[in-house]
Amino acid sequence: MKQFEVVTEPIQTEPYRDFTLTPHQGAVVVFTGHVREWTKGIRTEHLEYEAYVPMAEKKLAQIGDEINEQWPGTIVSIVHRIGPLHISDIAVLIAVSSPHRKDAYAANEYAIDRIKEVVPIWKKEIWEDGAQWIGHQRGYHEDAIERGQTE
Repeated sequence: MKQFEVVTEPIQTEPYRDFTLTPHQGAVVVFTGHVREWTKGIRTEHLEYEAYVPMAEKKLAQIGDEINEQWPGTIVSIVHRIGPLHISDIAVLIAVSSPHRKDAYAANEYAIDRIKEVVPIWKKEIWEDGAQWIGHQRGYHEDAIERGQTE
Protein backbone atom coordinates (compact mmCIF):
# COMPACT_ATOMS: atom_id res chain seq x y z
CA MET A 1 0.00 0.00 0.00
CA LYS A 2 1.22 3.46 -0.92
CA GLN A 3 -0.14 6.70 0.50
CA PHE A 4 -1.38 7.81 -2.93
CA GLU A 5 -2.07 5.13 -5.50
CA VAL A 6 -4.09 3.79 -8.39
CA VAL A 7 -5.01 0.09 -8.14
CA THR A 8 -6.75 -2.58 -10.19
CA GLU A 9 -7.89 -4.78 -7.30
CA PRO A 10 -10.84 -4.14 -4.93
CA ILE A 11 -10.07 -1.42 -2.39
CA GLN A 12 -9.71 -2.51 1.22
CA THR A 13 -10.58 0.44 3.47
CA GLU A 14 -8.69 -0.34 6.68
CA PRO A 15 -5.07 0.03 5.46
CA TYR A 16 -5.76 3.54 4.17
CA ARG A 17 -7.65 4.59 7.30
CA ASP A 18 -4.98 3.08 9.53
CA PHE A 19 -2.26 4.96 7.64
CA THR A 20 -3.73 8.26 8.86
CA LEU A 21 -3.94 7.29 12.54
CA THR A 22 -1.50 8.76 15.05
CA PRO A 23 -1.83 9.69 18.73
CA HIS A 24 -2.08 13.35 17.63
CA GLN A 25 -5.14 12.94 15.43
CA GLY A 26 -8.56 13.50 16.97
CA ALA A 27 -10.61 12.77 13.86
CA VAL A 28 -10.47 10.52 10.82
CA VAL A 29 -12.90 11.03 7.95
CA VAL A 30 -13.07 8.28 5.34
CA PHE A 31 -14.95 8.84 2.10
CA THR A 32 -15.66 5.95 -0.23
CA GLY A 33 -17.19 6.58 -3.64
CA HIS A 34 -19.15 3.58 -4.92
CA VAL A 35 -20.53 2.55 -8.30
CA ARG A 36 -24.25 3.25 -8.15
CA GLU A 37 -26.92 1.53 -10.22
CA TRP A 38 -28.98 4.61 -11.07
CA THR A 39 -27.61 7.99 -12.16
CA LYS A 40 -30.09 10.72 -13.09
CA GLY A 41 -32.73 8.13 -13.93
CA ILE A 42 -30.45 6.01 -16.12
CA ARG A 43 -29.61 2.43 -15.08
CA THR A 44 -25.89 1.72 -15.05
CA GLU A 45 -24.73 -1.85 -15.64
CA HIS A 46 -21.09 -1.24 -14.69
CA LEU A 47 -18.25 1.27 -15.05
CA GLU A 48 -14.77 1.08 -16.51
CA TYR A 49 -12.02 3.42 -15.36
CA GLU A 50 -8.77 4.20 -17.14
CA ALA A 51 -5.90 6.36 -15.97
CA TYR A 52 -2.49 7.60 -16.88
CA VAL A 53 -1.20 5.95 -13.71
CA PRO A 54 2.18 7.68 -13.14
CA MET A 55 0.62 11.14 -13.57
CA ALA A 56 -2.53 10.19 -11.65
CA GLU A 57 -0.47 9.13 -8.63
CA LYS A 58 1.59 12.34 -8.81
CA LYS A 59 -1.62 14.40 -8.91
CA LEU A 60 -3.08 12.49 -5.94
CA ALA A 61 0.11 13.29 -4.00
CA GLN A 62 -0.18 16.93 -5.11
CA ILE A 63 -3.69 17.02 -3.65
CA GLY A 64 -2.26 15.63 -0.41
CA ASP A 65 0.33 18.44 -0.38
CA GLU A 66 -2.37 21.05 -1.04
CA ILE A 67 -4.39 19.69 1.89
CA ASN A 68 -1.35 19.74 4.20
CA GLU A 69 -0.74 23.40 3.30
CA GLN A 70 -4.36 24.46 3.80
CA TRP A 71 -5.03 22.30 6.89
CA PRO A 72 -1.75 21.86 8.79
CA GLY A 73 -1.54 18.69 10.85
CA THR A 74 -3.58 16.57 8.45
CA ILE A 75 -2.55 13.16 7.15
CA VAL A 76 -4.03 12.08 3.82
CA SER A 77 -4.26 8.81 1.95
CA ILE A 78 -6.03 8.43 -1.41
CA VAL A 79 -6.58 5.40 -3.63
CA HIS A 80 -8.53 5.16 -6.90
CA ARG A 81 -9.40 1.92 -8.64
CA ILE A 82 -9.24 1.43 -12.41
CA GLY A 83 -10.53 -1.31 -14.69
CA PRO A 84 -14.06 -2.75 -14.70
CA LEU A 85 -16.12 -2.01 -11.57
CA HIS A 86 -19.53 -3.41 -10.73
CA ILE A 87 -22.45 -1.93 -8.80
CA SER A 88 -21.45 -1.16 -5.19
CA ASP A 89 -17.69 -1.54 -5.81
CA ILE A 90 -15.51 1.18 -4.28
CA ALA A 91 -14.04 3.40 -7.00
CA VAL A 92 -12.22 5.89 -4.75
CA LEU A 93 -11.26 6.13 -1.10
CA ILE A 94 -10.02 9.24 0.67
CA ALA A 95 -8.89 9.08 4.30
CA VAL A 96 -8.01 12.30 6.10
CA SER A 97 -7.08 12.65 9.73
CA SER A 98 -6.51 15.84 11.67
CA PRO A 99 -6.38 17.03 15.26
CA HIS A 100 -9.95 18.40 14.87
CA ARG A 101 -12.99 17.07 12.97
CA LYS A 102 -13.87 20.21 11.00
CA ASP A 103 -10.51 20.18 9.22
CA ALA A 104 -10.83 16.47 8.42
CA TYR A 105 -14.28 16.96 6.89
CA ALA A 106 -13.27 20.04 4.89
CA ALA A 107 -10.05 18.48 3.63
CA ASN A 108 -11.84 15.30 2.57
CA GLU A 109 -14.41 17.24 0.55
CA TYR A 110 -11.62 19.30 -1.00
CA ALA A 111 -9.83 16.11 -2.04
CA ILE A 112 -12.76 14.61 -3.99
CA ASP A 113 -13.41 17.92 -5.76
CA ARG A 114 -9.73 18.23 -6.74
CA ILE A 115 -9.58 14.61 -7.95
CA LYS A 116 -12.35 15.37 -10.42
CA GLU A 117 -10.55 18.55 -11.52
CA VAL A 118 -6.91 17.51 -11.98
CA VAL A 119 -6.35 13.75 -11.88
CA PRO A 120 -6.10 12.00 -15.29
CA ILE A 121 -8.69 9.29 -14.62
CA TRP A 122 -11.52 8.66 -17.07
CA LYS A 123 -14.78 6.80 -16.53
CA LYS A 124 -16.81 4.87 -19.08
CA GLU A 125 -20.42 4.40 -18.03
CA ILE A 126 -22.02 1.29 -19.49
CA TRP A 127 -25.83 1.52 -19.49
CA GLU A 128 -28.42 -1.01 -20.51
CA ASP A 129 -28.79 0.91 -23.81
CA GLY A 130 -25.24 2.04 -24.62
CA ALA A 131 -22.05 3.49 -23.20
CA GLN A 132 -20.20 6.80 -22.96
CA TRP A 133 -16.88 8.05 -21.62
CA ILE A 134 -17.38 10.62 -18.86
CA GLY A 135 -14.66 12.99 -17.74
CA HIS A 136 -13.69 16.60 -18.08
CA GLN A 137 -15.78 16.73 -21.25
CA ARG A 138 -18.94 16.36 -19.09
CA GLY A 139 -20.72 13.88 -21.34
CA TYR A 140 -24.22 12.84 -20.34
CA HIS A 141 -26.75 10.23 -21.40
CA GLU A 142 -29.28 11.74 -23.85
CA ASP A 143 -32.26 10.87 -21.61
CA ALA A 144 -30.70 12.78 -18.71
CA ILE A 145 -30.20 15.81 -20.94
CA GLU A 146 -33.84 15.71 -22.06
CA ARG A 147 -34.97 15.66 -18.40
CA GLY A 148 -32.60 18.49 -17.50
CA GLN A 149 -30.64 16.24 -15.13
CA THR A 150 -27.09 17.13 -16.10
CA GLU A 151 -25.86 18.60 -12.82
